[in-house]
Amino acid sequence: MRLDVVTIFPEYLEPLNVSLVGKARARGLLDVRVHDLRHWTHDRHHTVDDTPYGGGPGMVMKPEPWGEALDTVLASGAPGHTPRILVPTPSGSPFTQELAEELAAAPWLVFTPARYEGIDRRVIDEYAHRPDVAAVHEISIGDYVLAGGEAPVLVMVEAIARLLPGVLGNAASHRDDSFAPGAMANLLEGPVYTKPPEWRGQGIPEVLLSGHHGNIARWRRDQALTRTAALRPELIETTPPDALDKHDRATLEHLGWRAGADGRFWPPEQDVEE
Repeated sequence: MRLDVVTIFPEYLEPLNVSLVGKARARGLLDVRVHDLRHWTHDRHHTVDDTPYGGGPGMVMKPEPWGEALDTVLASGAPGHTPRILVPTPSGSPFTQELAEELAAAPWLVFTPARYEGIDRRVIDEYAHRPDVAAVHEISIGDYVLAGGEAPVLVMVEAIARLLPGVLGNAASHRDDSFAPGAMANLLEGPVYTKPPEWRGQGIPEVLLSGHHGNIARWRRDQALTRTAALRPELIETTPPDALDKHDRATLEHLGWRAGADGRFWPPEQDVEE
């Protein structure tokens, strides 16, 4: 996979040289190219921003350097290869595990982390309709505002890169992650333990020592349900009834949740339509 990042702070992307992403780069699994947006400015101050039309606080990133930078990046691709452009912004669609998996299947991603009040809208509109661009995704990593888009790029790259074949030491490691598709979909991951078997007077659940894989799987599922019900109840509320087996339903009922007429479960404090 090829990743390009255009930014005014290339040094912010140094973490891409360490940990799993750094190892993936060293092994040739990831081709990461970081570009300084100021290289495409033509004044002595390397200006990348200007005041917004219509007034208001803050500055807006100018379209000219972004257009030249993206044109250069796009022209450097192999013939017939079109990237997806990812625009980190608080006003974008939520970044989810499902989207991470979709993007992990793409051969080429281009990230455009902005600063100030964002990039002139004409840039986004221009590349959204270009034939040499597969798609433009405006993406938010959460309902809060940061000083710039570089931190979201680091978040997204790590989430995407760890899904690539050969990046994780154990290829199955991500299958039981919170939000991973499959049996644990829509649930947070439960607690995990390792050696020693006792630490500061605390042991580990006996079921994990039993060697009974069915009981262990059931315990993990129950723990995931319990944790999700406590910390992210909305995930339980939106879980389709056919995704819950009779043991799941019993666990939720034990926690005080009740099933509505449509089979979905609701927390104890919420009224349920019978």
